[in-house]
This record gives sequence, structure tokens and C-alpha cells, in this order.
Amino acid sequence: MPDNHDFLSQKCMWVNGPIIVGAGPAGLAVAASLKKNEVPYVILERSDCIASLWQKRTYDRLKLHLPKQFCQLPGLPFPDTYPEYPCKKQFIDYLESYAKHFDIEPRFNQTVLSAKFDETSGLWRVKTIVETSKSEFEYIGRWLVVATGENAERVIPEIEGLKEFGSEITHVCDYKSGEAYRGKKVLVVGCGNSGMEVCLDLCDHNASPSMVVRNSVHVLPREVLGKSVFELAVSLMKWIPLWLVDKILLVLAWFVLGNMEKYGLKRPSAGPLELKNTQGKTPVLDIGALAKIKSAEIEVVPGIKKFLPGRVELVDGHIRNVDSVILATGYRSNVPSWLQGSDFFNKDGFPKKQFPNSWKGKSGLYTVGFTRRGLAGASADAIRIAKDLGQAWKQETEQAKKLVILRRRCISHF
Repeated sequence: MPDNHDFLSQKCMWVNGPIIVGAGPAGLAVAASLKKNEVPYVILERSDCIASLWQKRTYDRLKLHLPKQFCQLPGLPFPDTYPEYPCKKQFIDYLESYAKHFDIEPRFNQTVLSAKFDETSGLWRVKTIVETSKSEFEYIGRWLVVATGENAERVIPEIEGLKEFGSEITHVCDYKSGEAYRGKKVLVVGCGNSGMEVCLDLCDHNASPSMVVRNSVHVLPREVLGKSVFELAVSLMKWIPLWLVDKILLVLAWFVLGNMEKYGLKRPSAGPLELKNTQGKTPVLDIGALAKIKSAEIEVVPGIKKFLPGRVELVDGHIRNVDSVILATGYRSNVPSWLQGSDFFNKDGFPKKQFPNSWKGKSGLYTVGFTRRGLAGASADAIRIAKDLGQAWKQETEQAKKLVILRRRCISHF
């Protein structure tokens, strides 16, 4: 039962329509799709801008890894003047224009402390703290859309001696350019798309990167004969099974990139698409790092045993001097830290249901941006959510209109 004291002691707001948490691409896609279905909403964002991951926590040289047609949000394509792989600034400009086009105005600096469904009232209660004033606020409504995504918080691995290393340690979310690392020996921990691209950027700025490759990894060419490998895979999956598409991709990778195992890059036993679907592990799309590995400008090293002051000991027993460490160790969902009383998410902050059934839970709970299928997956879920909420909103408004008419008739009768 809602606590009357809570309602009186803090600012509250009734929300007509859903409460959306997160104003990244996923949240914007839901908001725009709801607008098209004439459903009102409130969108909450902890930062002071939309798409804060892109605006504040990405490196300068970043470009979309997939062709733009797979990254556009519902209702507004990229400008024709944009290249096939838009850069960071172009993508941010697109998102800003998207928000303006659909008149999306998030409530910024609102960090969600908790969100809980009240069984008695049948309402969601979302408590926030306003970062600028440190005052608490509560939003109350029928529906909740979780749009904080897969990359809400950085992941810092627990490695023996990391705190005693003594030199500079940076997570990739704070890395902007290799300019600050000129002439330095840099250890990059992680071999995903970010780790590979940071190593390439360091090479371009005359640094000496070593990349830690602890596990197996799929590396695919981004293009073959000028055509996107991802686009090819999407086309093939319409006609042949996934396992066969994986076989074709691996043959193409061998043909274009050669045998990578001799350079320390061992492939997993599962295919790249199978691994993506089952474990969410994205294959690396090579844009030049592999050539630097072959020329020894990027050195591949095994896992880390422990850090020492100014040095690192690897699992093969070798000890290396290192000037700086960059942790390209990824991100995680933060949903378990604030969503209460729901068993829809697992301990890692992902829906327990698998795609394409992960977008809707119980009691008016919806999720977007957790499909492990990038912007295209988020867009697909946003359209499903907006359609479902559009129907629910229409039913509720029709019932409300009937009640108003009935009330007027009763008043006129008396």
C-alpha cells in the first residue's frame, strides 16, 4: 500500500503514460515510437544530455561498426550525405536531430534510486534524486520502460596488484585519443572492438601498444570486396541456417585475413553468430588493427597474472615494463541496483527471456536495448513496445471517456 507519509514528504508527479528510464538511443526510439502512437510519456536521464555514453564516454576516432541502415532509429533515416559508417560526431548530430524532430525533451540530471511496482495501487513508483539540487522526486504511473541498456556502467576487473601498479590506469570510457600516449608502452586489457581500435589509435600516435588476449576471439573483415560482412550475413540468414552462415563467414575471414592463430588470436569453437546469439559476444570487425598485429606494431600477449609497481607479470611468466594501462574491459547493466521486486531480470541485469520475447514483463514492465543486437534490436523492441502501449492507452482513454459521459448523465439526472 502506498505510504501516505512518503507522498506528503517529497515531490511527486503523476505520469500519463509510461515512465521511460534512460535517454540513450533505445530510450529515444521508444519515445519517438510512442509519439507516433499518440501516447504521452516522461523520459528520465541521469546525465545532462541525451546519449551520454556516446557524448561523454567514447573515443574520438569512433565510427559505427555497422552500415548506417542497420543503426538508424525508427521514423527517421540518416541523411543521404552521411557516409556508410558515420563517425561519432555525425551519429551524435543525428541523435540530437532525432530528439528535436520528435520533440523529445528528457528530464535531465535525474538519477533513479529505485523503481518498484505497488501491488495495492497497481502503479509503478520511481524515485529519483535530482543531481543539481540533491532533492528527491517521485514519478508515479501505470507503466515502466527500462531503457538504460547493456552499457550503463564500466567494468573494472579484479586483478592482483592493480592498485599497486602506480602508473596511469584508464578505462576505455575515459580514453579520447592516443595523443597523450606518444612514445609510451601501453598495455591494453581486452581484445574486443574497443580494445582493437584503441590499439590502432595508439599506433597512429606513435605509442607502443600490447594487447592482452586472454580468451579466444572471432575477428572478421568489416568488408569483403567493398560489401559489408554484416549485411551479407543478414541476407544469408533469410535463406540458409545460422550454422551455415557461420561457416561461410569463417571461410571469408580465412580468405581475407589469413591464419590468425599464429599471431595469438585463437578462434572459439562456436561460430561468430552462434556466439553472439547465445552469449552476447560480438565478433571484432577489423578496420586495420590486424595488419598492425601482423607487422608487430601491436603485440599480442597472454593473460595477466598480476601487476607490480610499473610492471606486469603475464601468465606465461614474462614480466614487462609498462607506462600506462587502458582497460577495454567493457560495460554492464545497472538495472539490479535500482529495479526492485521484479524477477524479470537476472543478476547480470538482462531479461531472463530470450529475444524476441525479452521486451515485455508483468505489471506494465517493458525493456528496450537488452537484446545484444545493437541499435537494430533496440529499434525493433521500441516499435513493439509502442504498439502494445498504444493499444493499452487507447483502451484506458476510451474507458475514461465513458466514465465522464456517465458522470455527466448522472449529474444532469439529478
